[in-house]
Amino acid sequence: MISDSMDGNIGSGPRTGDSARTERRARPPSGGIAEMLRRVNEALVCMYGAKQLTPNWDPVGEMIHIILTQNTSDVNSDRTYAALRHAYASWEDVAAASPSEIADLIRIGGLADIKAGRIVDVLARLEADYGHISLEALCDMNDDEAFDYLTSLPGVGPKTAACVLLFAMGRPVFPVDTHVHRVANRIGLVDTKQPAATQAELAPAVPDDIVYQLHMNMVEHGRLTCRALRPECECCALSGGCAWAKTRAVGEDATKSCASELSGACYVAEGHEQA
Repeated sequence: MISDSMDGNIGSGPRTGDSARTERRARPPSGGIAEMLRRVNEALVCMYGAKQLTPNWDPVGEMIHIILTQNTSDVNSDRTYAALRHAYASWEDVAAASPSEIADLIRIGGLADIKAGRIVDVLARLEADYGHISLEALCDMNDDEAFDYLTSLPGVGPKTAACVLLFAMGRPVFPVDTHVHRVANRIGLVDTKQPAATQAELAPAVPDDIVYQLHMNMVEHGRLTCRALRPECECCALSGGCAWAKTRAVGEDATKSCASELSGACYVAEGHEQA
């Protein structure tokens, strides 16, 4: 699950219609960028290992959890979600609660009043649409239809919608948070200003079979290596083709040392043992 980044929709109105659709399928898949993404995926697997998706099949819970992750840490969002589930027996009970009551429960996660309002609004919308609080209807929609519906809900932007479809339902929809956005721009996959714009460009191009693994490893890369401040370019498997890294002063000896370590990591990742 993604966390510690904004979805670009907190405090703004819901996304609807064509504006949401363009963030899922902005253009047809490109063979060139798809191959670049496969090479990036292979390099990051060498650094962080392979990732296997096991959908949680709880799209409503996933959606609420992602709303709670905005502008906070994993630890705090997990605590606020656990508090919410402990305090109420069902999502219907949450929807019936006052926003101020919910806000008091989730205060540790920050933006509590805004998030509480969004949670109540989105649950009320589901109940109005389907007569009960559920996202089972997504099963009868294709990826674009499901994405459009989710982004029409209050407080649900493109990242949250993609996370629900990927993590809860195993759909090959690529989410972009601030880490993925930063990495993608630095290595030249895109030239964008906001995560939503990066998602609009990358989502149609990422091959279905690497969506989850590439997302998870790009997030990890952004957190551990390609950090916003003090990135460790000398230890990055992508630095050889990264124009941004080449603008920084990197010691040749450090680069060679890390390249040797990464070579060993790739060897292990392919199922061999190091000597």
